[in-house]
Amino acid sequence: MSDLFHAHGVVPGGPLTASSPAAGRRCPGPKPLSAAGRREFIRLGLAGFTSLSLPGLMQLRARAETAGTAVPSDRERTAVIMVWKPGGCSHIDTYDPKPEAISDYRGPFGTINTKVPGLQFSELLPRQAALADKMTVLRSMRQGAGGHPAGSMQMLSGDPDTRDKPKPKYPDWMTVANYLRSQEGPRSNPLPRYVGIKPPLEYNGPAYLGDAYSPFVVAGDPNSPTFSVPNIGVSNPAELRRLDRRATLRQKLDTLSRSFDQYGEMGALDEFEQQAMTLLTNPKTKEAFDLSQEDDATRDRYGRNAWGQQLLMARRLVEAGVEVLTTSLNGPLCGRVQNWDDHAVNHHVFDGMRFRAEAYDQAVSALIEDIYQRGLDKRVLVVVTGEFGRTPKINYAASTGAGNASAPAGTQQPGRDHWPRAFSNIWFGGGIETGRFVGATDKRGEDSIERICSAGDFLATIYQHLGIDAANTLIDDFNGRPTPIVDHGRPIPELARRYS
Repeated sequence: MSDLFHAHGVVPGGPLTASSPAAGRRCPGPKPLSAAGRREFIRLGLAGFTSLSLPGLMQLRARAETAGTAVPSDRERTAVIMVWKPGGCSHIDTYDPKPEAISDYRGPFGTINTKVPGLQFSELLPRQAALADKMTVLRSMRQGAGGHPAGSMQMLSGDPDTRDKPKPKYPDWMTVANYLRSQEGPRSNPLPRYVGIKPPLEYNGPAYLGDAYSPFVVAGDPNSPTFSVPNIGVSNPAELRRLDRRATLRQKLDTLSRSFDQYGEMGALDEFEQQAMTLLTNPKTKEAFDLSQEDDATRDRYGRNAWGQQLLMARRLVEAGVEVLTTSLNGPLCGRVQNWDDHAVNHHVFDGMRFRAEAYDQAVSALIEDIYQRGLDKRVLVVVTGEFGRTPKINYAASTGAGNASAPAGTQQPGRDHWPRAFSNIWFGGGIETGRFVGATDKRGEDSIERICSAGDFLATIYQHLGIDAANTLIDDFNGRPTPIVDHGRPIPELARRYS
């Protein structure tokens, strides 16, 4: 059955794609099993259950100690949606236009007023401009890495290294939040705590926390008429009987394996396998992912395309109790190279921005409207960002190939390169004060000059919303060394939650 998950784009497991330690909260990290043979025995027992990696995922989570303290209900808990723009979006052509700069910098787009006095956007974003009173625009982001891997790791895990690495050294904030919240006790909601709808997995991951805390990944295009999330909310009687038979076989294997269970791990498995069965058989899980439950007007408002339906599904899932949700706006809607990396060799930067602007503006504005209209604005924080901005000064190079937003190979076309010294992101919901902009860049958009915010500040702000004290929370790494979840940065005061 695990093959069915992969064939339909749902991957459980894997990529399912400080102060002193004494002063802070210390989490021991996932406990290593003591013997490979014992691991293999448990694995074989699980194979008899259902062959899913999801029960294995739950088994890994069972290693962690739980605090057993009372926690809010799943629908009351704070949650975060991160909308990721991989490749880096031009700040000048979106949220920080420079109409007074010379044409070599400002580009061809006009500037429009927003609903917030003194705040202007590019003409490409009229819907978001009309909703600017429901967001805060942070215009003074800065991080130190110019490459996609290192820039992504800085923003998502707080790794200060400016060198590009093949895999992350530190776990990203999503898996950290998932891990820490799992320590608080059993989860009653049948949905996974952390879901990624085409999430940013290329340069990030759980590192020493392990795949147990990676997202439950939904791949594919939610706008496709054939899109489905298989093996969730199974209702076919024959399939349910088959699952029951496998569960019975698993119980029989337990009788044998428990005699070898010196560490009590099999008992811990019971609860998590029940959660796995619940995910498979509870009809509410299927409903949460089912976009056909939405009326046509709502689906149209988000846009009948991949991005619109991704953000609609994100709203549905956090409303149903998912606590960490990430989704990437990439793929064909971005243009020829399917991301926001608008070098001249990839895209004609301005054709690329025009090409994706309609879908982007529509989907994000619909999510803003829904977060407030549906009463999610006090507990669900949304941030829309990428790893960096683009060079303020326009450059020219020969295209490497024809396609959407790119001229035929060899044609000179304009582009903007990587630029971590200044970029923008937007925030809404989360009980924050909205209708304002924070920070500023210089007159050409080259450097953040007021209220400069780092990647550490970005992460500390998200952690604060989730009730995590980033400065005083440590998790043991592979070597058992207590490691801060982010060792620099402070929550951005203007983005603090105003509600208790």
